[in-house]
Amino acid sequence: MSAHAQQPAAQGALALDIRDLRKSFGKTEIIRGIDLAVRPGERVAVIGPNGAGKSTLFNLISGRLVPTSGEVFLNGERIDGKKPFEINRMGLSRSFQITNIFPKLSVFENLRVAVLWSLGYRYTFLRFLSRLHDANDRAEELLRMVHLQNKRDVLAANLPYAEQRALEIGITIAGGADVILLDEPTAGMSKSETQRFVELIREVTVGKTLLTVEHDMGVVFGLADKIAVVVYGEVLAFDTPEAVRADARVQEAYLGSDIAHAQAEGH
Repeated sequence: MSAHAQQPAAQGALALDIRDLRKSFGKTEIIRGIDLAVRPGERVAVIGPNGAGKSTLFNLISGRLVPTSGEVFLNGERIDGKKPFEINRMGLSRSFQITNIFPKLSVFENLRVAVLWSLGYRYTFLRFLSRLHDANDRAEELLRMVHLQNKRDVLAANLPYAEQRALEIGITIAGGADVILLDEPTAGMSKSETQRFVELIREVTVGKTLLTVEHDMGVVFGLADKIAVVVYGEVLAFDTPEAVRADARVQEAYLGSDIAHAQAEGH
């Protein structure tokens, strides 16, 4: 999902800088003036109750929706109002709640397709892909990164759910984007699958900026450097996991027993 000739970040620029972002549908205001400053390399979890506006926020950042007002900057460059593919080529890639892969292609072919644009190949329908050695090498590297070497030639549709999600992570990072958005990456996974998947996310996002929507508080407190709590379209708190865990407003508005559960499990 990421294909771009990556632009260097402006000197001292934030990876993501969201300023008074608002989105209304008719008379209903869903995002109500969000400000968020994410530094390069930070891992930020966005949490909040259902209907808080988390997915809408992701859609605004990634260009699937146009803000009613406000600004979004990626590495110092303004991106609000740009099309998703333009934002993608500027260095931001995202995954979705619903697995988004090419089911009738093999695992390897999924990854090879994902790397083509970033390597300078535009419309290659008439080329023999097997001759694109750099694309093949990069796809093999991604196979190893997401631990799917032994499923190289399996059709994506035939992978177990957790491995389909791992493949989607590979597709998401294929173009080398430096800002990654993951929308509920561990949804539907068992506890053991979730633990392995969190380790995979840590591995493949080393040195990158990560923004993830997540409901599993164990994942949130185990993965994030900072947590943004979104309630009714506003950021109620944005701080370290420890500070958010202790914030009485957050406990009252959203977390409560989830924090206690995460503490009991040692997160």
